Order: sequence, then C-alpha cells, then structure tokens
Amino acid sequence: MNKTSIKGKLDEVAGSAKRTAGELIGDTRLESEGMTQQMKGKVENAWGKTKEAVHDAAKNIEAQIDKEAQLKSHDSIVDVEQDNKG
Repeated sequence: MNKTSIKGKLDEVAGSAKRTAGELIGDTRLESEGMTQQMKGKVENAWGKTKEAVHDAAKNIEAQIDKEAQLKSHDSIVDVEQDNKG
C-alpha cells in the first residue's frame, strides 16, 4: 500500500463516520460532507492502487528485459567460444 491508498482509506473511514453522524443527528450538511469525503477517499484509494499496479508492471518489464539481456549475452559468449574452437 502506498501513501495515496492509505490517505484514501483514511478519508473513506472519516467520511463514513461523518455521514453516519449526520444521519443520526439529522444534519444534512454534515451528512453531505461525509459522503463527499468518503467518495474522495474511494477515488484516492483507487488512484493509489493504479499507481502501485503501474509501478509493479514496470518493475516486471524491467526484470524481463534484464533477463533477456543476460540470456543474449550468454548466447553471444557461447557463440564466440564455439567460433574459436571451430
């Protein structure tokens, strides 16, 4: 979990609490603020998860490129060794 996701989760919880409090005491303004904060938190949380997924995908691609480069390097060495023997 990254900072954006954590902040989003906190906003979701705080917004839910405000919304519930507004419902209980009949304060529509507080209820509305809570709903807004809760939705903001959901968006922040989703954005954080998206950023994390992109970061993970980039790391996986980088690892795959490194692996392929190592294999090509190894194949080149083997080719040179075979040429020297042949």
